[in-house]
Amino acid sequence: MGIYLNPGNKGFQEMLQSEYVDKTGLIALVNMTVGTTQKLTCISRPRRFGKSYAARMLCAYYDCSCDSRELFDDKEIAKTEGYLLHMNQYHVVNLDIAGFLSEAARVNIPLLNVPNMIADAVYGELIEGYPELEGKSLTDAMIGCVEKSGKEFVFIIDEWDALIREAKGDTAAQKKYLNLLREWFKNSSFTPKAVAAAYMTGILPIKKDGSQSAISDFWEVTILDPGRFAEFTGFTENEVRSLCGKYGMDFEEVRQWYDGYDFSGHGSIYNPYSVMCAVREQKCRSYWRRTSAAESLMTYINMDFEGLQEIVARLISGEEIEVRTNRFENDFETFRSRDDVLTLLIHLGYLTWNEEEGTAHVPNEEVRAEFEQILEGTGVSRKWMELIGRSGKLLEDTVAGNAEAVTKAIEEIRETQYAPTFYNDEQALRYVIKFAYVAAIDQYLKVEELPSGKGIADVVYLPKRKSLLPALVVELKWNKSAGGALQQIKERKYPAVLEDYGGEIVLVGINYDAVKKEHSCVIERS
Repeated sequence: MGIYLNPGNKGFQEMLQSEYVDKTGLIALVNMTVGTTQKLTCISRPRRFGKSYAARMLCAYYDCSCDSRELFDDKEIAKTEGYLLHMNQYHVVNLDIAGFLSEAARVNIPLLNVPNMIADAVYGELIEGYPELEGKSLTDAMIGCVEKSGKEFVFIIDEWDALIREAKGDTAAQKKYLNLLREWFKNSSFTPKAVAAAYMTGILPIKKDGSQSAISDFWEVTILDPGRFAEFTGFTENEVRSLCGKYGMDFEEVRQWYDGYDFSGHGSIYNPYSVMCAVREQKCRSYWRRTSAAESLMTYINMDFEGLQEIVARLISGEEIEVRTNRFENDFETFRSRDDVLTLLIHLGYLTWNEEEGTAHVPNEEVRAEFEQILEGTGVSRKWMELIGRSGKLLEDTVAGNAEAVTKAIEEIRETQYAPTFYNDEQALRYVIKFAYVAAIDQYLKVEELPSGKGIADVVYLPKRKSLLPALVVELKWNKSAGGALQQIKERKYPAVLEDYGGEIVLVGINYDAVKKEHSCVIERS
């Protein structure tokens, strides 16, 4: 048993001794690929989404140096065909590339030498177990190991793209690293003979320009289309409900904070790291850890690609934005349009992708809070804080029933860069109103087109837990009257949906007169 070769099952044992959500079903998907032409799998997903946990689990299952049956017999994988066929039957090469980079930085080893560090680490442990293979090349020694033991290799590589990202300006280091991967995974003299399967994780998909052809044979699963791997990308809603019940957490509050990653056919997926932090700390807040990659994105946002600053403000306010993801080059340097930056934000987990609609949005309260924190001190932040200041005063005036001040504030926001270019229908008015009340996102849950009473309320703001503010029901009209909007709220009994709320409700009717080019507002309490 070593560190990089056959590390055993201790890492998975430690996971089981903590709070563990059973994700062993992932093993069945990898088992389906073992010994086939699809045996190479590359998973890309954001940080904090359980990539390292999956690696420990896979090591414990495949590693031939240990007996892991007791760890898995009561888990989901034990119900699947082939469960025992592959258990503890392979030599495992387990590599955390980010760990090698940290070690290199600590002792001032150039990035160019990191691929040698990786190869030497595997070779050294292999020779310890099979000293008679010393003197052979790495791949020849590994083939010799397979011949002597009768067991092939399963490669489990965490953050495979860490060196590519870190050495973005060092083509020599990148080339040397990719040659090592090519030696393992695109080598007709080695790969068919010695590799039973490979499971690699990274943040970004494989680069499109062909420079990473060393791994072009991998079956690629991205956050844009995780397919069968969707439920293993994070926690499912049922898993989170179970955790909330066990630890006495308010599920609705947890959902608002950490839900929002939705995949077609699989429903809601939650950030597993943050959910576990929340149940452990018994508190919902942001557990997101800012990364240098995310901070560097703000440079591009400040360059304002095609109105990107406005797009960021719209996203934070709750808008869904159309994004063309197919042109992204899968790196941190090549940005030709705002779509490239937004696509990178999806891969980093700051936005979630709706494949059916081709749109992206901020997934939850945690990410929204992190967005605002990252934007502090930037040009985007100054514009954003100006809007927040206006919006905060607007919210105060709305609660106080000061319709004249509300009308004036809406007029001012209508004249900013956040307003639609064509202000010509009720949808355009709705767009402006959502920006006008953007400050409400901190204390309210916004619901658009909420079925209630005898119709559908345009926008309802529901106070979040512990908020002392009243609920808001907003009805919009175009070329009619604010009084008519308010009357519709009453006649169609829109507040009926809030019967169980128990607190005060503020009714807001807003109209825009396209002839006079002015807004009007009427406010009542219910």
